[in-house]
Amino acid sequence: MFNWFNITLAIIIGSIVLIIIKAVKQTKTVLDKALKDIDPTKRDELARKLIQKIYTQDIDPSRFDDPVAAQTDWSPAKGGGSSFATHTITKVSTYRIEFRASGGAKVFSIIFSLMGIGIIFGFSFFHFSHGTFTISLDTVAPLMFGIVFIAIGGGLFYYFTAPIVFDKRKASFWKGRTDPDKDFNNNTMKYFARLEEIHALQLVAENCRSDNDTYRSYELNLILKDGKRINVVDHGNESKLREDAQTLSRFIEKPVWDAIS
Repeated sequence: MFNWFNITLAIIIGSIVLIIIKAVKQTKTVLDKALKDIDPTKRDELARKLIQKIYTQDIDPSRFDDPVAAQTDWSPAKGGGSSFATHTITKVSTYRIEFRASGGAKVFSIIFSLMGIGIIFGFSFFHFSHGTFTISLDTVAPLMFGIVFIAIGGGLFYYFTAPIVFDKRKASFWKGRTDPDKDFNNNTMKYFARLEEIHALQLVAENCRSDNDTYRSYELNLILKDGKRINVVDHGNESKLREDAQTLSRFIEKPVWDAIS
């Protein structure tokens, strides 16, 4: 009887596995057919949205009781993210708030540059002290490797320290090193909005994967009156981001739509 039970269980499990395999194959066939009918230039964007959908939770916008919420995309506005807090909010004056690079973000970027400097000086000192330094691939390659680390660190520092500003006197938000006063039409600024255009603040989460780990990153986005979004910051400290969102909400007098589960 025990053997019959095992056989029956094995048949049931095998049947379930076959059903799943068949369903996966059918889904793949449908997707392949659908992709053939899509403009090749739009396939990457579609794939990105599908991946974002897989790695984010389902959100019912009706809970915010606002028609703009139904027009808004609730998947991450910016793919990827960091596992630590890269920015923190700072009140510059009564009329101005900025998100500035955190100490952790600065240290993270500086470490890359220091590693590059260490590689260059260590390698050069060893060869010069032994009188073995020559211009060849064996000596130039490590030096180039160090320069790459310095460049990465410098690039990260430049990226993290880019201004993220909410200014009531200029009635504007902007992100980046372009001064909106010097771009009167603001046509070239990707991250720009008049404060009066902001309808709400959005908080969403995303599961991210690195080579050796999985972590969650959290986004603070602006939702404009037409439902479009602009990313403000994206980092891994949930409690800090929520706290900063509330501070910003009080400053610009707009609600926070928190969709972080």
